Amino acid sequence: MQSLWSDADAERLVERYAQQGVRRDLALRVYTSRLLGGEPKLVLHGGGNTSVKTIVKDLLDEEVEVLCVKGSGWDMAAIEPAGLPAVRLAPLRKLRQRAVLEDEEMVRVQRANLIDPGAPNPSVETLLHAFLPHKYVDHTHSTAVLSLTDQPDGAERCGDLYGGRLGLVPYIMPGFQLAKKAAEIFEADPAVEGLVLLKHGIFTFGKTAEEAYQRMIAAVSLAEERLTRRRSTVFAAAALPAAAAGAPEVAPILRGICAIADPNGSGAFKRFILEFRSGPGVLDYVNGAELRRYGQAGVATPDHTIRTKNYPLIVPAPEPGRLDLFKAAVRDAVDAFVAEYRAYFARHNARQQVAKRELDPMPRVILVPGLGLFGLGRSARDAKIAADIALSTIETVTDAEAIGRFQSISEADLFDIEYWSLEQAKLGQTAEKPLAGQIAVVTGGAGTIGFATARAMSGAGAEVVLLDIQGAKAAAQRLGGTALAIDCDVTDPAAVRRAFDRVAEHFGGVDIVVSNSGAAWQGRIGEVEDEVLRRSFELNFFAHQTVAQNAVDIMLAQGTGGCLLFNVSKQAVNPGPNFGPYGLPKAATLALVRQYALDYGADGIRANAVNADRIRSGLLTPELIAARAKARGLSEEDYMAGNLLGREVTADDVAQAFLHHAVALKTTADVTTVDGGNIAAALR
Repeated sequence: MQSLWSDADAERLVERYAQQGVRRDLALRVYTSRLLGGEPKLVLHGGGNTSVKTIVKDLLDEEVEVLCVKGSGWDMAAIEPAGLPAVRLAPLRKLRQRAVLEDEEMVRVQRANLIDPGAPNPSVETLLHAFLPHKYVDHTHSTAVLSLTDQPDGAERCGDLYGGRLGLVPYIMPGFQLAKKAAEIFEADPAVEGLVLLKHGIFTFGKTAEEAYQRMIAAVSLAEERLTRRRSTVFAAAALPAAAAGAPEVAPILRGICAIADPNGSGAFKRFILEFRSGPGVLDYVNGAELRRYGQAGVATPDHTIRTKNYPLIVPAPEPGRLDLFKAAVRDAVDAFVAEYRAYFARHNARQQVAKRELDPMPRVILVPGLGLFGLGRSARDAKIAADIALSTIETVTDAEAIGRFQSISEADLFDIEYWSLEQAKLGQTAEKPLAGQIAVVTGGAGTIGFATARAMSGAGAEVVLLDIQGAKAAAQRLGGTALAIDCDVTDPAAVRRAFDRVAEHFGGVDIVVSNSGAAWQGRIGEVEDEVLRRSFELNFFAHQTVAQNAVDIMLAQGTGGCLLFNVSKQAVNPGPNFGPYGLPKAATLALVRQYALDYGADGIRANAVNADRIRSGLLTPELIAARAKARGLSEEDYMAGNLLGREVTADDVAQAFLHHAVALKTTADVTTVDGGNIAAALR
């Protein structure tokens, strides 16, 4: 592994932080933490930790020796000084005299000794950093080192490779006892440059930030070089079908079967977002004849189990044209996975002094021979983390199998990590948003109403896809987060199909569709050219049908229902003069809504409409508002508020109506009017 240390870069960062009053040693700690955190072969998604021992002033303006250690929630790749909360060092070191220290008490002591009471919780491995005497301490989960330690003879392999250069610490769950054991191993040979924590990771330390960092790079490089020597052929290929169905077809099936139905029969599901990964290394792994042995042998490093569970779900290869058989096989595989997970929980919960709260039993990684892997999570971010960890695990296991045989920690140790009391304490602390785990597609997503609706769906927890003929990417950037933008002409059936395939591959499926695209062609109906009327029907009716058809196809594959929402406009029920080219297809779309409700209600698919009027948007432009107000002898403000309530209706009001239908699980074939009151447009 190449060292990325740069004297010039380090000094620039030191100078920048000096202007903010940050000490040089802490600035250098930030610099090397970022170097380590930016390398996924060392650190993934908030893993690893670093520290520096220094002097700061406390709230009474008195100087005190502290340990600045990575705080909970911070990612080393982008860490700032605030991400290394300062903890009084003397009280931490005094804990070394204790024989026992429960995790909860350890956390309380650490928080009680924070210099800044509002700082994040220090790392759970704070005491390990504190018990070592070195100024700088680095900890990573190097995939290369894990490939050596995750072996039946991992201690011997690491001993042979590093000699007396690194101490070897047996596997102990993170916390007080691990910190004590690591300190004992170091004190038995204070000349070591670091510690290998078997089946866990590696620590290096030094007098300077550069020394600790360079020792980490050197130790990892030795492991990487060892893995290139005397490699055997890793995975013998299994006999698989000649071709595999694609991710857009497979993902909705997996996603639907892994969804957890509300046992009360409300129609709600706990759904997951999917993240697909493939490539030569992934395919060699998932296509291996012994996949069920090495693929379900456990995690590469203990903290991964919190994100991925102990092992992935393995399903059969999906053959094109035979997805009905694949779906049945996946259901059997998921049922077996759930049954085994519950048995695993019962086995190990029985030995607990305090009973644990069972987590949901669904997998977080699915391996699909012939295709690749899927990470699962309640959000796109969580799904990405699961997929990234799965890729890292594949690399670790592949290298481990190339030189020996991969072996993880025991099932009992895995349970203790997955059901760690510190993790259990987090359960239920944050209420989930109403659309968490759902995927919403909004057509016309770059427009005023479309964007407001996308923002409302995202705010309610949904993963959002914006479709528009232009401007979708800019709109997604404005929305932020994980929003997906797709340029799509919804009047082109092939383009719509490609868009929904991309959504299924990117997020795993579709739960909510807001069919919002439209344009207002005008003309006296007896004089309008056929071309104008046909163009209007293509966008204002047939495009809605094409979008709905593609959505329903995915929803049926998922088997978890769904929600079709249509922007029908008041022209569907209260046509205006010279608006026939716009109103006629909108009236047809209103009938379409009711037909979908009728035909797919038994499948749990709801279909509803929003009937809005006088919304400032691409249809009702400032010029058109001015012209209509003038024609009626009104001010623009009075024209826009020309309804029973005397209030202007906005795009956000329309968005809230769409959001209402997205969460209203027992409403279908409904039309919600958002116009401030217009009796002529009222349906009932």
